[in-house]
Amino acid sequence: MPTEEPGKSPDHKGEVAVAEKPKLEKARRYMVIFHNDDYTTREFVVMVLMKFFSKSETEATHIMLTVHYKGRGVAGVYTRDIAESKVDQVHRYAEAHGMPLKLSAEPEE
Repeated sequence: MPTEEPGKSPDHKGEVAVAEKPKLEKARRYMVIFHNDDYTTREFVVMVLMKFFSKSETEATHIMLTVHYKGRGVAGVYTRDIAESKVDQVHRYAEAHGMPLKLSAEPEE
């Protein structure tokens, strides 16, 4: 006859099975990067940052100047789907307005 542990009945009444929760990795985030070009106007860049990224005029101007002087600037950091969607929306909007604005979605560093 098997020996029983003290405090436990043979049918295991009262015990609760606890499932291990799988560790969830934090979703990788992506930066939406504006790239400098010699044709898109500064005003257009500021307007796009305000319209699609909810930046104030001051924030948008700062990002635009960063793009102008450093060659690139971060408009925001999002999940991959949102970042890629914003890049696509802005590309279509810029093309419709005759601007060659270039953006990309890159993994956060």
